[in-house]
This record gives sequence, structure tokens and C-alpha cells, in this order.
Amino acid sequence: MSGRGPGQGRSLFAGKRGRAVPGDGPLARVPAVAVFAVVVVVFAAGVILGGVLGAALLGVLALGVAALLVATWPRLGPGERAVRLLVLVVLVAIAVGLVVR
Repeated sequence: MSGRGPGQGRSLFAGKRGRAVPGDGPLARVPAVAVFAVVVVVFAAGVILGGVLGAALLGVLALGVAALLVATWPRLGPGERAVRLLVLVVLVAIAVGLVVR
């Protein structure tokens, strides 16, 4: 027995496939709250501005989501993949809807 309680010793973001690996890239030291705030602000600006400019902002977010999805695909379980793909599809649908209206 390891002496750990339930859920201890595992990262909050570690999927069923193993432990999360800490990054050493340029965004490794950026606080998650700051990233979340930037995403919320860019998303809100895109929806409020609308049109081609708003769709472009949402397109940038969609590219970021797609890049993260590609980078983390091997570590994600089927359910996690489905949710992330759904987020990407909804984001693209909103961006397309801003241009069409």
C-alpha cells in the first residue's frame, strides 16, 4: 500500500492513460487562470464584434484548440477525445454562424 489517499499522487489532468507530463515549453510557466481569462476575453470579443473579424478571432481560438487536441491525442481516452472534438466543432460552428448572419 502506498499510504496515499484516494486521488492523491495523480495530476488533476492525468487521464486514464497515465500521469500528465509537465511541459518545459514557452507556456509552461503561464498561470492557467491567465490562459482561461485570455480565452474568455477573445471568445467574448469575437461574439460581440461578429462578422468576419469576430469569426477570425474565433478561428484563432479554434486553431489553438486543434493544436492542443493534436498534441494531447495519445494521452486522451475516448470520452475525453469526444468532448474536446465537440468543443472544437461548436467553436467552428459559432465562427461560421457569425459570418453567415
